[in-house]
Amino acid sequence: MTALITSTDELSTFCRSFKGEPYVTVDTEFIRESTFWPELCLVQVGASEGARAIDTLASGIDLSPLFDVMADRDILKVFHAARQDLEIFLHLSGQLPAPIFDTQVAAMVCGFGDSVGYENLISKLVKAKIDKGSRFTDWKLRPLSERQLDYALADVIHLRPAYEILAGKLELSGRQAWVREEMAILEDPATYVVEPAEAYHRIKVRGASGKMLSVLREVGAWRELEARRRDLPRNRVLRDEALLEIAHRMPHTVDDLAKTRGLGRRLAEGSSGATLLEAVSKGTEAPKSEWPTLQDRQELPSWTAAAAELLKVLLKMKCAEADVAAKLVASAADVEMIAAFGDEADVAALKGWRRAVFGDDALRLRTGELCLTLDRDRIKVIPSPPKDAAVAE
Repeated sequence: MTALITSTDELSTFCRSFKGEPYVTVDTEFIRESTFWPELCLVQVGASEGARAIDTLASGIDLSPLFDVMADRDILKVFHAARQDLEIFLHLSGQLPAPIFDTQVAAMVCGFGDSVGYENLISKLVKAKIDKGSRFTDWKLRPLSERQLDYALADVIHLRPAYEILAGKLELSGRQAWVREEMAILEDPATYVVEPAEAYHRIKVRGASGKMLSVLREVGAWRELEARRRDLPRNRVLRDEALLEIAHRMPHTVDDLAKTRGLGRRLAEGSSGATLLEAVSKGTEAPKSEWPTLQDRQELPSWTAAAAELLKVLLKMKCAEADVAAKLVASAADVEMIAAFGDEADVAALKGWRRAVFGDDALRLRTGELCLTLDRDRIKVIPSPPKDAAVAE
């Protein structure tokens, strides 16, 4: 039996062998340099009887048996840093793998730091060394070498004992619910869907008027749809700088549009130019009540930055005590929102287990109920003295 599956019959036989398996480990190799959608080149699956790689580029291969396994809720699918892999399966099959377990998220819950890489995690948990010599290989080229296959399969072979160790740690700590909460987000198709009208949020802009943002929203949606239709990276369709210039100048003619730096007359005079001008017109004609507003740091109170720095100290301290990655508990944006708006901030850090780890104390620090103090080499949290307490003479 070869390590590489190249036919539908082989794939069907392999997938039938998963019957009764409590879990399988999964990884993918893909290319996304010149396309909008990732080009899937290889899928590796590890089970109790061994691991094999599926050549997704093999002539005539039907991946339906694999997609059926990904949808089988009786089999847990274990990934590391699953998001891009899941997005690929959603695009190709129209359905997300479920249920899933992401060892990167579990490692963050178990105190292995922020976004721990696969190589470091395997080194710490399994004491195995990963050969990363094929990390930058072109997975579209055929035939694949034995070294490439060994590299690809190692990612699912070592993931099995790593998963079992992490699952044990979670059971001992009682934090399985923390991971399940994160997995629910990864298993939600809405996590991966970018609405064209929201695509402009990806573009960094400051100090824009409402009308400019209205145009940027429409031309950003135009680019998103064009990139999907032509299967090209967004910036290969039109760069952010060009969209910002168009939103600022609001051209209404082909000649005006052609003056946009990086766009060119050929695009301006073609069908794409015509639809782009329609997008500009739609943005300029939108009523003021429908203009988007710029939500960025400039709108936060002037004292927010200093307050956020204090809360970040508390975050690091509380996460060290709980042995959980600070990045998983609260983002920098979350901390700023808590600093500015307190309990009214609609952020994950004030919900569920995150609130117990950090959120409640963050609010108490913000309102002066708690203080941070330095005791030799350690930072401590102490209750604030009563505001009306007499000052000792």
